[in-house]
Amino acid sequence: MRICVAGAYGAFGIKHLDALKAIDGVTVTSVMGPTRAKIDALAAERGIGHAATDLAECLARDDVDAVILATPTQLHAEQAIACMKAGKPVLIEIPMADSLQESEEICRVQEETGVLAMAGQVRRFNPSHQWIKNKIDAGELKVQQMDVQTYFFRRSNMNAKGEPRSWTDHLLWHHACHTVDLFQYQTGEVVSEAFGLEGPHHPELGIAMDMSIGMKTPSGAICTLSLSFNNNGPLGTFFRYICDNGTYIARYDDLFDGYEKPVDLSGVAVSNNGIELIDREFIAAIQEGRQPNGSVHQVLDAMRTLDKIERCFK
Repeated sequence: MRICVAGAYGAFGIKHLDALKAIDGVTVTSVMGPTRAKIDALAAERGIGHAATDLAECLARDDVDAVILATPTQLHAEQAIACMKAGKPVLIEIPMADSLQESEEICRVQEETGVLAMAGQVRRFNPSHQWIKNKIDAGELKVQQMDVQTYFFRRSNMNAKGEPRSWTDHLLWHHACHTVDLFQYQTGEVVSEAFGLEGPHHPELGIAMDMSIGMKTPSGAICTLSLSFNNNGPLGTFFRYICDNGTYIARYDDLFDGYEKPVDLSGVAVSNNGIELIDREFIAAIQEGRQPNGSVHQVLDAMRTLDKIERCFK
């Protein structure tokens, strides 16, 4: 499998490059980034044969079988559609788009072309959340409530590497997207009620710096999600699962019970790296000719819920 990583020198482009190195039979043959000097330097450092500043150049190559998009959110829909129309399966980093309309268009083109398209909902693949999902599927757990905190200290337009961004991040369409999809995935239901509140917008970035979201499923499971770019403390997302048979706290790829006792996740997956696991699913789905876990169609309900929440702000 020969992969092109677009947005390769960004924070998550690097994570995908590192993850792909751990997967047998996979070669990164092409990388794309907007700055020629940076993308050439990355290709030379990683021993990658082709580098470009234009995705179309990468899509035209015979040695590119599939594409991972780690590019700015605002480009995702246009670039994903270009990949599918070029016959290249595509994994779109979260979120697949920053509007319901563009998400629906991605799904429409996927149906039209039949080319595999997957959304980067990595929480489906973190071993901590996989362990919970396995217990739910076995009938051993049922989610009654999820309490989730997504916190950063990001008052300027910087990425996860501490470098200036060329685009603006978003608490709702990016960071809340993780939890909205995960809540619906773990409960097996589409949210029937959802609301959102947002704090003041940043005077320069034009985005809300604090947000509160509430959701409820038809069976009565609820989720409370708090998000902030103003939190001066440990960053990341912390999930508390309050279930009918125990309480669990998930922090990325680690899991603890309600008393902070570690849960053994050995044997849950072949890796404890969620990015590697989502890349493995993408590649396996292509090779096996099936839809992946996290296909754009499976994630569309999350985008509909985000749209419903966004309408609360207006």
